[in-house]
Amino acid sequence: MDISSESIHSLLPVFMVSVLGASALTVGLVEGVAEATALIVKVFSGALSDYLGRRKVLAVIGYGLGAFSKPLFAIAASPAMVLGARFLDRVGKGIRGAPRDALVADLAPPAMRGAAFGLRQSLDSVGAFAGPLLAIGLMLYASNDFRAVFRVAVIPGLLSVGLLLFGVREPVRPAGAARVNPVRWREIRRLSSAYWWVAAAGAVFTFARFSEAFLVLRVQQAGLPFAWVPLVLVAMNAVYALTAYPFGRLSDTVSSTRLLALGLVALIAADIVLGAAAAPGVLFLGVLLWGLHMGITQGLLAAMVADSAPQELRGTAFGLFGLLCGLATLGASLLAGLLWDRHGAPLAFYAGALFCLIALVAIAARSHDRPQEACRTGTENGEVR
Repeated sequence: MDISSESIHSLLPVFMVSVLGASALTVGLVEGVAEATALIVKVFSGALSDYLGRRKVLAVIGYGLGAFSKPLFAIAASPAMVLGARFLDRVGKGIRGAPRDALVADLAPPAMRGAAFGLRQSLDSVGAFAGPLLAIGLMLYASNDFRAVFRVAVIPGLLSVGLLLFGVREPVRPAGAARVNPVRWREIRRLSSAYWWVAAAGAVFTFARFSEAFLVLRVQQAGLPFAWVPLVLVAMNAVYALTAYPFGRLSDTVSSTRLLALGLVALIAADIVLGAAAAPGVLFLGVLLWGLHMGITQGLLAAMVADSAPQELRGTAFGLFGLLCGLATLGASLLAGLLWDRHGAPLAFYAGALFCLIALVAIAARSHDRPQEACRTGTENGEVR
């Protein structure tokens, strides 16, 4: 599915600006609404998966909806049509996201959850740089025909649905297990303070890191030809794929907050380079640092959510985490687009660095308040260690 999605997303910002005449604020609106939709829908799909005790069926529905939204990009004639296609695509992502993450947590041994989520992020990222490579080849073959690339992207999307449908098994729900309505206040209160700290940290991270669409626009603005624009996401996701699993394994043995702080430092460096540089070659250094930050933090945050939530509420926990991150995504992308249009691209990235610094101070304060924090041990007591 990532091959399918990223072959479109790696070209979509430039397609909107150069072909459909959209502004950077419009790109931010489309990306913000799309990603926020996906993360908000996670709340309901995660809660439903907890209630049903079944994850796979929701994941299949979500992947299927994502696959069947792809042809809409090829026929889009306005930014509004792109927004509709992105909305439908991200609804599918939202439906599948929390049940899939909860399924990974259900299948992985507790002491190896960091490695499991790191591996999932790495495999996601393999698809996420294979997709842009496919887009580059198709753009060169089709003489910069964006719509031809979008049509071909339907094929790997459909293949992903078949692979999930026939190749994945989920654990059997224990016989006689009672169904619990996870959206009742009594159940929500069972989520610990450790979980809510992780959720807040994820939201702050998301607000400091706006949509990758602005990375694509930034490098293209420096003069990169249309056909080679997908190299931006290839480079970012190559680093992401190479680092997510090692850092996921590392998170099983070292302090989570220290790794979060390291991820913020990498993102600050990326924002500074992307704001200050003008040549495409130097801008790619910022893109690589952005990918490093993703590799350090994304699997780690998922593992922290899994560790801090009761097993029967994991889907709900991932859903609420997604809700907070979704709202942050919308705000961050709109702010970045507004700053870009009114004051130029550098200020948008410098603002991101400022939010990173604020988050870094908050993490340092928490670490100072809790000097006893060590590594996560993988036990099931609902605490992040």
